[in-house]
Amino acid sequence: MADFPQAPSYVADPAILKLGNAFYDVVEAADFPQTVLRFRNDRAAAEIGLDGLSDDRWLAHFGRFDPLPGNLPQPLALRYHGHQFRSYNPELGDGRGFTFAQMRRGDGALVELGTKGSGQTPWSRFGDGRLTLKGGVREVLATEMLEALGVRTSRSFSLIETGEALQRNDEPSPTRSAVLVRMSLGHIRIGTFQRLAYFGDAENMRRLVDYCLTEMFNVEPGEDPVAQFFELVVDGTAALAASYMVAGFVHGVLNTDNINVMGESFDYGPWRFAPVFDPGFTAAYFDHSGLYAYGRQPDAILWNVAQLAVSLRLISEAPPLIERLERFEPLYRRHYAAPLLRRLGLAPGAPDADRDWALKDAIDDALIATRWPIDRFFFDAFAGALPAGYGPEWDKVRAALAGYAPLPHARAHPYFSDAEPCSMLIDEVEAIWSAIDRDDDWASFEAKIAAIRRMGDALGGQAGHR
Repeated sequence: MADFPQAPSYVADPAILKLGNAFYDVVEAADFPQTVLRFRNDRAAAEIGLDGLSDDRWLAHFGRFDPLPGNLPQPLALRYHGHQFRSYNPELGDGRGFTFAQMRRGDGALVELGTKGSGQTPWSRFGDGRLTLKGGVREVLATEMLEALGVRTSRSFSLIETGEALQRNDEPSPTRSAVLVRMSLGHIRIGTFQRLAYFGDAENMRRLVDYCLTEMFNVEPGEDPVAQFFELVVDGTAALAASYMVAGFVHGVLNTDNINVMGESFDYGPWRFAPVFDPGFTAAYFDHSGLYAYGRQPDAILWNVAQLAVSLRLISEAPPLIERLERFEPLYRRHYAAPLLRRLGLAPGAPDADRDWALKDAIDDALIATRWPIDRFFFDAFAGALPAGYGPEWDKVRAALAGYAPLPHARAHPYFSDAEPCSMLIDEVEAIWSAIDRDDDWASFEAKIAAIRRMGDALGGQAGHR
């Protein structure tokens, strides 16, 4: 591969091979009729030395899946189980995606390139292994918005239209097809551990714990590596739950196979951003009971983490796991402050969990009472001063905000001179897709990504990854 421009920052590290073939199946990507580049995330690619690729090489690697130098020789479909809406399913696994490559970032973090819509695998069951172009567009928009709002999320790395006409029961068909590549901190799920517990495979579970600690978390195993690993998962998932709530985001399908042990949000299907603070707001039309409604997401994530504890009982006593699981709620409260204050343009000052939680409660109460748009509130309140148009219902918020200092140069960015805040509500998503579907007009999609990134810069830089 002589034409590969191998930057010094490209450091291949296919660490997953250390786990062995009990964890994955070697697969091949689909041979697509065409590959048309629709989105490439050069900002993310620069972190792993791949931003110098020509469009032709980009298409070869992320549309045809030619291996990257020194990386995985063939894609790997991961094996896992999971609870889906609290019902256990032992017939899961990567059914339309695979792990394509792993590399180290400059900070030593192991990052992974995984796919969605790359073809059938042994775990496809009756699916075609494909992704609709609309689904790919929606995931790009979701991840860009979440990253800008400070949610730890996978990042849409590449979106390539593939030229197939797909049939879907829940949207107009035939519809256009695509393959998505996402960049993440890994695709080891709670469901990966559930599968090993299901088969009573203690040896491989210990191997997986060691892999997660040494390769993914990049730490040395301690005296009790299982408890050490579980503590990291509890902390990361508590932070994830808090950031969802601050962003007004509803994932929609918080099953155990959709919870990454790194506490990183990924795999976006029927997501929504809530227009107003409504704890009962749901994203999935099939979530009839509201199990994964906006206000129930912290409890849903905690329930999932408890299933990880159940699985880890195969190789651990219960008390260390219970002790750490009980820390989820105080960690959730503590982690709420960082994304909240960032979205408000306020300096954190000395840690004060009670003060930060009182601010959160005051905002929630006012948003519920007034049905005021979430995005509008944070736009107006950035730097801590509510405009005069906010009535007496907001007095407790004003009083709580008075305890904080604004960040230096808050509101200096021209974004805060805009008439309206940047948002990502479902009507806008549908309008962006309609222009693509009807006229092959990508201008609104590209403009929206630029607007989201501009907002992220105004909020202090893109913070939704680590």
